[in-house]
Amino acid sequence: MAEYGTGRVVVSYSQDSIVEDADGMLHRCTARRSVGKPYCGDMVRFSVQAGGKAIEEILPRRNLLARPNYRNELRPFAANVDLVVITVAVKPPFETMLIDRYLVLAEQLEIEPLIWLNKLDLAGGERDAELARLDVYRRLGYRVLAGSVRSGEGLDALEACFKGKTGILVGQSGVGKSSLIQRLIPNIELRIGALSEASGLGRHTTTETTLYHLPGGGDLIDSPGIRTLRLGHLSPAQIAHGFIELRPFQGQCRFADCRHLAEPDCAVRAAVERGEVEPARLQSFHTLLQEETADRP
Repeated sequence: MAEYGTGRVVVSYSQDSIVEDADGMLHRCTARRSVGKPYCGDMVRFSVQAGGKAIEEILPRRNLLARPNYRNELRPFAANVDLVVITVAVKPPFETMLIDRYLVLAEQLEIEPLIWLNKLDLAGGERDAELARLDVYRRLGYRVLAGSVRSGEGLDALEACFKGKTGILVGQSGVGKSSLIQRLIPNIELRIGALSEASGLGRHTTTETTLYHLPGGGDLIDSPGIRTLRLGHLSPAQIAHGFIELRPFQGQCRFADCRHLAEPDCAVRAAVERGEVEPARLQSFHTLLQEETADRP
């Protein structure tokens, strides 16, 4: 007779998943074909019977993050994320366009965004200037933190943001995500070993999206290789929705499909002239709109 339990997928392979139950026990489960594919972060119902353990149901998701493959097809990789930590660094120098791209995605999925400026110890005399570059996001109401893995500055404040939440780090190569993860999860090697044993696949590969528990509470999903997430699956209206300062002017332009370029009676451009919208953010909106709609028929 089968027994049933519920748990969360902490890592998903091609066929099997490692599910952690409420007691912290790890179960290697195969998803039934009718269920579909579970992803890291999914809550599932699984059965235990003589033939093995099987995922019987994927419980409703709050959201599902996806990235494009080499054919520009979206491939999901993480579910039920509460917090996206947009990681930039003093070196390599960051571009606000990348931050804007992640913010659009976070707004679309209704995930709380946080901007973390890493490697602050390398700023030297430019420390204030580096921090000032992020003032535009503070004025919009986004949480902005800064610090250094090397010095430990700001890490307690960052870790506190994860309490009661599942977060994920995103950012371009070289910003120090791996070092940051190792600092936030000092026992990560023990966790990797436990997952390797549960999977029965030998050494757990670090190429799989994996959920880890933080010592201070909360969870962190590590998805190696995640850099820029394209927005090609979003409509122009959805991209505009991601720029929160443009929302108050929705429907106020003369034309319903206004792109806020050179159309007459544009409420957004008028807001820029009044100082209510940053010109650089409007330019970023135009650039994203052009990039993500260029390949559409």
